Amino acid sequence: SRVRLPPRSPTPISSPAPTTAGSLLPCRRSPGAASESLGRGGGKGRGRRWAPTAGAWWKELRRIPGRIAGNGACAVASLYTMQGKKGVNQDAMIVWENFCSRDDTIFCGVFDGHGPYGHLVAKRVRDLLPVKLGADMGTDKGREAPASNMEGNTNEVGLPVNPERKETTTSVGAEQDREYPEIFTTFRTSFLRAFHIMDRDLKLHKNIDCFFSGTTAVAVLKQGHNLIIGNLGDSRAILGTRNEDGQLIAVQLTVDLKPNIPSEAQRIRQRRGRIFALPEEPEVARVWLPKYNSPGLAMARAFGDFCLKEYGLISMPEVSCHRVTEKDEFIVLATDGVWDVLSNTEVVSIISRATSRASAARFLVESANRAWRTRYPTSKIDDCAVVCLFLNTHEADQPSSSAANNLANALEVSGDKHSTVVQLSTGVSADVVNALVKDTNELSLVDAVAKPVTVSDLTKDGSGTKQS
Repeated sequence: SRVRLPPRSPTPISSPAPTTAGSLLPCRRSPGAASESLGRGGGKGRGRRWAPTAGAWWKELRRIPGRIAGNGACAVASLYTMQGKKGVNQDAMIVWENFCSRDDTIFCGVFDGHGPYGHLVAKRVRDLLPVKLGADMGTDKGREAPASNMEGNTNEVGLPVNPERKETTTSVGAEQDREYPEIFTTFRTSFLRAFHIMDRDLKLHKNIDCFFSGTTAVAVLKQGHNLIIGNLGDSRAILGTRNEDGQLIAVQLTVDLKPNIPSEAQRIRQRRGRIFALPEEPEVARVWLPKYNSPGLAMARAFGDFCLKEYGLISMPEVSCHRVTEKDEFIVLATDGVWDVLSNTEVVSIISRATSRASAARFLVESANRAWRTRYPTSKIDDCAVVCLFLNTHEADQPSSSAANNLANALEVSGDKHSTVVQLSTGVSADVVNALVKDTNELSLVDAVAKPVTVSDLTKDGSGTKQS
């Protein structure tokens, strides 16, 4: 288990630890299209903005052409998840073609929830993270982030920059294109802002208790021949590519952000978090509260898990870029249920043996499931989720359907005074931009990474009522 859940009263250190429980371009905007808002139709409600219920919002989201959030496939990708033996499936995934109404853009992601409400957290991040990213990419501020300003702790719009990494992460292919790093910086800024706002949304959400629950995230934005990868936690992205001899090899695109990484451990300990492994799992380093043997989180970065946000856990992603070449064949995003039993090389080999691209993700998940049964016959099989995005295909440059060019005319999500207003359309309205990025003064290094969050703050909702 990746998180050790506390009992109703946290266990003091002296007591036994609790048992385990269950080149890129900005998005195009269509003038006028985004300014239209949904009305209730006729009479008093005409022209007013509509705040749909969660059910109505969910139905509208599911109807967006090109968006797949369940087992399935499209022309350039396949995705599949399988429940393990630990209870409800806490993994989620998404493929969104024609992202930001661009025919050459696709968004992919996998999310591995943990804790009592991890399945809810993972699904909410799956649904809202791409929305927030797309909205930010359509703003002027999302396009203005000179590379020179990313070398310090914050840029000109106050966005956090990893203090442990003064330089942006670029691949060899990107370094060969002098213009690419500057554009990467712009989109790295959008990733950082979207992840920060997503975590803030979770903290303010009244119906999902994220105090001891959270999720990982690994997201890939492909636009043309360019990739931007954002990683949070221990899910992973790898690239299947050909070497000079023409052999298919695996290249890991992300780092598993676990507490055993020295830089991650240093940050956690500096903020009074504790790191140690349990006797029955000596190879798994976990993050614990300063005075209690909980929650025992097996990663150093995550959405949610607000009990640890004061003690070194952060929601800032590692963001990298890669320029796709003719030797690159596919990308695999998967949760740790796959990586715990299969190596990068094995995963690439399995995908290459799939009978079709549409079945590739399912073939990999089923292979991982069999590996669990063979290698760990006495262990409970973990949930698995996979997205396989194929790169060397002509279809990648073509829209999968004519309807995919038309997202929902307008969709608004609004709630209490803390909620973000989100509008999905063929463009991005000024209202959405203001709603998603208006608090740029809050997006400082201190707020996004190091600002202490007290237990009393996190156990109360916006009205000051303690959560159940």
